[in-house]
Amino acid sequence: MAKTYGVGIMGAGNISSAYLRLAPLFKNLEVRAVADIVPEAAQKRAEEFGVAAQTPDELLKNSEIDVVVNLTIPATHYKVSMDIVSAGKHAYSEKPFVLSLEEGMALRKAAEDRNLAVGSAPDTFLGGAHQQAREIIDSGKLGKIMSGTTHVMSRGMEHWHPNPDFFFQPGGGPILDLGPYYVTNLIHFLGPVRRLSAFTNMARAERVVTAPGPYQGTTIKVGTPTTIHGVLEFHSGAIITIGTSWDVASHGHHNIELYGTEGTIYVPDPNFFGGDLVTADIEGKKTPVEPWDHPFGKPNQGLDTDQPRSNYRAAGLSDMMLSVENGTTARCGIDVALHAVDVLTSLLKAGESGQVLTLSTTCERPRALGPEEARALLRA
Repeated sequence: MAKTYGVGIMGAGNISSAYLRLAPLFKNLEVRAVADIVPEAAQKRAEEFGVAAQTPDELLKNSEIDVVVNLTIPATHYKVSMDIVSAGKHAYSEKPFVLSLEEGMALRKAAEDRNLAVGSAPDTFLGGAHQQAREIIDSGKLGKIMSGTTHVMSRGMEHWHPNPDFFFQPGGGPILDLGPYYVTNLIHFLGPVRRLSAFTNMARAERVVTAPGPYQGTTIKVGTPTTIHGVLEFHSGAIITIGTSWDVASHGHHNIELYGTEGTIYVPDPNFFGGDLVTADIEGKKTPVEPWDHPFGKPNQGLDTDQPRSNYRAAGLSDMMLSVENGTTARCGIDVALHAVDVLTSLLKAGESGQVLTLSTTCERPRALGPEEARALLRA
């Protein structure tokens, strides 16, 4: 029987409810405490989900906690994860787990010195739709993937998020906020990136918050590019165009399109675990793909709405803790996360310099997660 690991949640903001609700789906995870620098926030979440409320220091000293999930804001991810590792606990962070390559390398060394694991979201690429796309790609049905496009574009965060300021500061922007979902999925499909280039700009120096809430009507100064268009060259030979922007009112691009020598695959939004897959043959005839029986593709959220979704957030955490037990490589482990951060931050650097940059990191392509392996992570 797999060991059960005590999980602590550091940060009681919006995303904490997803981890608190979904971690119990996995048989090797048991959430035991939640902490926040605002005690009232931790207490509210604790009462809602029946776990202990603690201060951050208490959580780090809690002997019943084996791994801490870092849900603080991106600017503090590095410091908090370093505190977690220094306390002798495994760390799993929301994306991006650090904001620079130097931070990531320091965190990796600290974890290795203590024989601890560090992992990071996104784990949506473990979802049923993305794993089925992986199976189709690996089957050779599409030939060799040689090019593709990926786009994530919208009007911006200020139209729906009640406190969007940090999204528009260094460490934010669409490439670091949403880019991890797309880049990590591409690494999962194609392996590591060899080199890249990019152009960046911002449409507005200031943004007005229109989302309902205490900051509605206030003005935000923009401190990071809000449109980034880049080209990624993978070690596999594939060349992928990536477009991310918060300056777009409307567009017609698919989330991810991958073009093989024998066909094309249209991959759904990597923000989510599920979605519809479509392939096209060499003549361009499109065919919807019948979903396979993958547990992380089954809708479990919004079942009473017109758009039920599959949400298995914490799958990457469960897989990481199983890898600790079995001595395998975690699919959402630090090497993949560090390479993704290298890609994302290098896109910003390339936009500033106008250069083609060769990446200094690499990683193994994450192992596929088939239906049976995924099912084995879940409680009966």
